[in-house]
Amino acid sequence: MRYSSFLAACVAVFPSTISADSNLSEPLSSQQILPDNFKPPQVFQNVNLLRNINLERGYVRETVNVVIENIDSKPQSEYYIPFSVDIIGNVGGLEVRDKKTPGPSFKTELVEYDPYSPTQFFRTTLPQPLSPKTQLTLSITYHILSTLTPLPFKIGQNDRQYLRHTFSTYTPSAYPTLKQKTKLKFPTPDVPDAIGGSPERQGSTFTYGPYNDLVPAGALEPASVRYEFTKPVIHATLLERDIEVSHWGGNLATEERYWLTNQGAHLKDNFNRVQWAAAQYYKPPTSALRDLNVPLKVGSLNPYFTDDIGNVSTSRFRSNKREANLELKPRYPVFGGWKYSFRIGWDADLKSFLRVLKSPEGGHVLKVPFLEGPKMGEGVSYGKVELQVILPEGAKNVKFETEVPLVRVEETVHRTFMDTVGRTTLKLTAMNVADEARDKPLIVTYDYPFSAAFRKPVTIFLGIAAVFVTAWGIGRLDVSIGKQS
Repeated sequence: MRYSSFLAACVAVFPSTISADSNLSEPLSSQQILPDNFKPPQVFQNVNLLRNINLERGYVRETVNVVIENIDSKPQSEYYIPFSVDIIGNVGGLEVRDKKTPGPSFKTELVEYDPYSPTQFFRTTLPQPLSPKTQLTLSITYHILSTLTPLPFKIGQNDRQYLRHTFSTYTPSAYPTLKQKTKLKFPTPDVPDAIGGSPERQGSTFTYGPYNDLVPAGALEPASVRYEFTKPVIHATLLERDIEVSHWGGNLATEERYWLTNQGAHLKDNFNRVQWAAAQYYKPPTSALRDLNVPLKVGSLNPYFTDDIGNVSTSRFRSNKREANLELKPRYPVFGGWKYSFRIGWDADLKSFLRVLKSPEGGHVLKVPFLEGPKMGEGVSYGKVELQVILPEGAKNVKFETEVPLVRVEETVHRTFMDTVGRTTLKLTAMNVADEARDKPLIVTYDYPFSAAFRKPVTIFLGIAAVFVTAWGIGRLDVSIGKQS
């Protein structure tokens, strides 16, 4: 179990900002393998630390604001962040920034690969080495997927659902901490069980600490809470997202294929259709997934919604000058442990996403969201996201930039109707993605020469001409049996 979790972590999180050439096809890998007995050099101390754990969604979101101080005699630039080997495979979206100075996130990478070590480390490299006795305020954010467990595991169809979260009241750190505090934010004040620590309760917020005594590096204080979450715990094990660029049609076609599951409590009895239909008149809170709301860009058109059976008619598309919204309703309510796979797609005006540069090479800049899909109050998490950007035939010198951590980058060829050499395709793969990535753009730059724009019309013309010439040639053949006069 430990080894499999660790392997998942090895391909789950890498530097938060990536810019690569299109010929990169090998999986990204860590830069360093550390021994089992590795301990980060004790060159920093945490002067003051505030940890916020948000449990309002179906996954855990953590933000750690910490004032670090260099206690060494030399400038230091490497800060280590520890995680237990049991959860590191579910960590995603790790970003480290300077809280007081807006700017890009710092370079962060997974550096511990020994599967037998109980603790793995991320290494953050500061843009400038921190001088001795100098302080810096870091903002560390990340989310942890698929770690919330329903308790009880099975409930009735209309029962409330409770989830359990296990954590440490002391923030895991590779360095000693002088002062710290941990806050938990719940979706409701209904928290029947809180084991470990002595939290201060205020509405839907628990506060552990402040702890003003020195906490040594690696110290943990186990605790757990059980809280009400009568909502679906939506998780997509796989999302395949295709974005197809058509210069001739001036169209940007998007298709998304989902494999959804509800990680909430299972039903202890068989599903009762009559009881479910009666409850729809007053719509009480439920742990089942009833519908999905997909906000689209203004100007989107021609949406569709299909599943394994065929077209799903229980959908509604609303579009005006201010918004475009696609409302989906699955064929059946998705209770805990149930699965539902489907696909959606839509078109958009390419001019809203593409900018043409004035350059001899015919440079183009495409800016699209890395992730769209459902936007739900309870949140949506993705185990694996495969994004394909299908560029026009003849596109070359492809480069991209995104803040979403990636585990694989490939350039392939996609062949479709009336293509000759095929369309250049950029394929990006990410792991442990949360719906917060909706706000992060993907910028793709490529060259599209003027001559490449006429590749398809010339191909069509030559194809039609070949048909006529072949028909004319066949018509000139003499296939009569009789003797020629």
